[in-house]
Amino acid sequence: MKILVINAGSSSLKYQLIDMDTDTVLAKGVCERIGIEGSSVTHKRPAQEKYFEQTPIANHDEALALVMKLLTSAEVGVVSSVDEIDAIGHRAAHGGTELSGAVVVTDEVLKYLESIVELNPLHGPPAIAGMKASMAAMPGKTNVVLPDTAYYSTMPPASYVYPIPYEYYEKHQVRRYGFHGTSHRYVCGKVAEVLGKPLSELKIITCHIGSGSSITATKYGKAVDTSMGFTPQDGVPMGTRSGAIDPTIPTYLMKAFGYTPEEVEDILNNKSGLLGVSGLSSDCLKVLIAASEGNERCALAMDILYHNIKKIIGSYIAEMNGVDAIVFTAGIGENDKIVRENICRDMQWLGIEMDKAANDGSARGEFADITAEGSRVKLLVIPTDEELMIAKETARLAAN
Repeated sequence: MKILVINAGSSSLKYQLIDMDTDTVLAKGVCERIGIEGSSVTHKRPAQEKYFEQTPIANHDEALALVMKLLTSAEVGVVSSVDEIDAIGHRAAHGGTELSGAVVVTDEVLKYLESIVELNPLHGPPAIAGMKASMAAMPGKTNVVLPDTAYYSTMPPASYVYPIPYEYYEKHQVRRYGFHGTSHRYVCGKVAEVLGKPLSELKIITCHIGSGSSITATKYGKAVDTSMGFTPQDGVPMGTRSGAIDPTIPTYLMKAFGYTPEEVEDILNNKSGLLGVSGLSSDCLKVLIAASEGNERCALAMDILYHNIKKIIGSYIAEMNGVDAIVFTAGIGENDKIVRENICRDMQWLGIEMDKAANDGSARGEFADITAEGSRVKLLVIPTDEELMIAKETARLAAN
């Protein structure tokens, strides 16, 4: 079975074609700057030269048509026709309160996703556009959507209900949703494989650290808490996002400086985090290098990141009454040994001890066991694969 996985952004469309018999990526790529001058497509196949073309792409329908043309091309394609593609899986950031798992995309599902766009104005419309484009381009094929929020449908009310007037939750769906759920779910499954134990016996803390970051607690196979909240803005500091702050800071900024709500949102989403504190960059590597060269604001930015992640890990250990494994994943988590070392430093009392040599010697973006001998908690680096997770769920539903 061959599954095409689509991740549609506001001006981009990422794709992977996966052979589910071998879990092999046959081709992957991205259409960028959709609807903007200078649009292009990059198409990659294993052990083959990358294909790049700058070409006008007006909308997601044209983007998907271009993808299908490349996948079936005699020169750079990997299938002879669209008929070889069995089903299409889609990533959606938000599934609201109704979508608690992967579902086949129907008119009713699309209507529901459109009804919650207000909760997800940035990622919702392009995801819907990608699904509609797929259904139009490949009629009769099964389309499946797996929302990132679905993984958190198992959280207890104490984890997701905010302590504000209850009517805002009851009538307006203001609650903690959590994001990156597909990544956290995939990584937890790999932990169970590595440890040779069923998920139902494990307590796991997964640290998805990248330009956007979230920490999740999974107890006996069910998510019980996560750092992102009503939006992906909550939680730990990120590249340009502030993460959790005193909720009166936005109103103070509006009253003291006359900012509009939109301007405050821009400050907290696009001008804060590593960028805001360092004054240099949102790129973790650049901030780390500058910190090592004596830049005090860059050093402070990194210390704030370590401090906040460490606090959340500690709170989740208390919440779950222990932890069996702590996992690092995503761009920074998989690739930055300095970040991992500083997060795990001075946590021996909790049974968390890192093998510094193993951490230092780990290859970027590859699996690594960085647990010190005698540590009660397993420390692992596990590359995430959200596309494969989506493909597996798509194959499962398409086969029924």
